[in-house]
Amino acid sequence: MMRMRFGVNYTPSHGWFHFWLDPDWPSVKEDMRRIRNLGMDHVRVFPVWPYLQPNRTWINRKAIADVRRMVHIAGEQGMDAYVDVFQGHLSSFDFLPSWLVTWHRGNMFEDADAVKAEKTLVAELYGELAQEPAFRGLTLGNELNQFSDRPHPAKMATSSRRIDAWLADLLAVVDRRKHVALHSENDGVWYLDHHPFTPVQAANLGDMTTIHSWVFNGTAQGYGAMSGECTAHALYLAELSRAFARNPDRPVWLQEVGAPQNVLEAEQTPEFCRDTIAKAAQCPNLWGVTWWCSHDVDSRMSDFPPFEHALGLFDEHGNIKPIGRAFAEMAQEYRDKPAAGGNDAAVVIEVDENGNPLNRGACGPGGSIFERWMRLHAEGARPTLVTSATARDGEALRRLGVTRLETDDEPHGAKYYTAVSDSSFAELDAR
Repeated sequence: MMRMRFGVNYTPSHGWFHFWLDPDWPSVKEDMRRIRNLGMDHVRVFPVWPYLQPNRTWINRKAIADVRRMVHIAGEQGMDAYVDVFQGHLSSFDFLPSWLVTWHRGNMFEDADAVKAEKTLVAELYGELAQEPAFRGLTLGNELNQFSDRPHPAKMATSSRRIDAWLADLLAVVDRRKHVALHSENDGVWYLDHHPFTPVQAANLGDMTTIHSWVFNGTAQGYGAMSGECTAHALYLAELSRAFARNPDRPVWLQEVGAPQNVLEAEQTPEFCRDTIAKAAQCPNLWGVTWWCSHDVDSRMSDFPPFEHALGLFDEHGNIKPIGRAFAEMAQEYRDKPAAGGNDAAVVIEVDENGNPLNRGACGPGGSIFERWMRLHAEGARPTLVTSATARDGEALRRLGVTRLETDDEPHGAKYYTAVSDSSFAELDAR
């Protein structure tokens, strides 16, 4: 039986991710000790791209060594570490190196010199981290797809064909016999029509599918913060991702999920956490859950969307919060639970010749696919989703255990979906 993994996206308690400019290693050791004592088995670590590679042809070796040191400290506490490379984007702030912006404006997906530099950084960071026993794998970056399309105010336009090559080129740097190589996207990859990052890429390139489940995307606004649609959103995303995977046993990592207080009340967050995990665990392919995030953002730091200051399992002083206790309880309960059984019903998604949805919007909050799946789940079925190609494959359906298909006879787009996380940035959605 595969143990389900439980961990945190590590936010340093001192200095947020600006920590990397002036590391406080005693605080990291204390943070990691508390995370381990909470019952976590892994952390996801975020170096900041401009700090690692301030010039296209010069890598900051001290910064690389600092990332290795953090991984080592996690290992001293008995935890595994997974490291993202290109940050990229964190908590509403973009961190792009100066050689890609303003007077040097370039395209990180299209420009040959930029891609060469990115590949060099992946190789340098991987080569250093591979020496640490606690290191388990790389994710290329945090939700890099948001740079490629609306509503980003300075998008770097590209094509799905180019993203195929970009992902394959960078993932190939990692020795896949020893470590996992991954990429992550926000929910635009599943819900945003014509987005250059596609469900087929998300569900097939790399060693696991990563999903990021946030209910401030219109789900909470449209259905209510503690609705069944909200607490089942992570499960829905996991099942949606499975529809596009060529390998029916491909693991799904719930790499980011949190309880944002721009749509939830503080007192609701422990229950939201429990309900979300209990439902997500129904996905038979779920590899693990990594909560966003470990620590609240320091209240003295400015210009964050207010809810970013309250997403931690610990407060900014390192005290465990009620939601931290709830997550620890769920980790203890579900880590060794037998995997969920198969699915009995499936909603069919019409796809094109490449296997991608004809109407991604229908899959998003308020869309016809989304609402049909949620209705089945509320009725007590164990629904999944399949593509129209899979629906014609009787053997594939038998393998999934599906005996009932539901088609989307009256497709409509995602009437609630928004690709931005905070109302203060809502004007960007119109661009």
